[in-house]
Amino acid sequence: MTPLVLVHGFMGGSAQWRDQIDALGDTRRVLAIDLPGFGLNADLEAPDTIRGFASAVLDTITAHDIERFHLLGHSMGGMIVQEMVALTPERVEKLILYGTGATGVLPGRFETIETSQRRAAVDGAEATARRISATWFLNQEAAPAYQACADLAALSPLTSLHAGLSAMKEWSGEEHLSDITQKTLVVWGDQDRTYAWAQVERLWKDILQTSLAVVPNCAHAVHLENPRVFNQILMDFLAQD
Repeated sequence: MTPLVLVHGFMGGSAQWRDQIDALGDTRRVLAIDLPGFGLNADLEAPDTIRGFASAVLDTITAHDIERFHLLGHSMGGMIVQEMVALTPERVEKLILYGTGATGVLPGRFETIETSQRRAAVDGAEATARRISATWFLNQEAAPAYQACADLAALSPLTSLHAGLSAMKEWSGEEHLSDITQKTLVVWGDQDRTYAWAQVERLWKDILQTSLAVVPNCAHAVHLENPRVFNQILMDFLAQD
């Protein structure tokens, strides 16, 4: 069975995918990545381009002796996986673009990328990580999964925060959407404060073979807010021919 590779977003890490690994790991190999500069790899230097992150993920997958794979990217990870498809389309079987878009400037985000960079420089890495993590949940700091998510985000040093934000700000995959030929699933929480509907709609309409799943009453972290529904959506999509 084809392995599934999970690529987290800005200030995330492999630990965020425990529910998905538990749900899918009995039937297929699941590889959850820690991006350089984040999660378990917070001590590594983070690239300042989306292509740099994409190359790092591809190197990690190859090091695990995986040639072809299904690919899921969340948020910034969704930009990274789009870049991976552009680099090595023959290696990706199915694509899942979750809580993400085709441009990194994030129109409609709760605050601009530039504002996040300025506030991070003033507030510091940990305070920024905890503040931004709260926006990923419908109930913000009161969400059951918030504390673990914020603790993971707080591992990222200030240099990684600036690198990740710069990488997003300078990236666009809009010109390459029509080149994506893989069967693609777009997943979005209807209360997402990071990616507005227009970004999600662009993916859904411009990628050739695309299905859309909108999960109600969830914000940016559907896989943590409603893992049962999220996992079922994944399993149904991966089970299709």
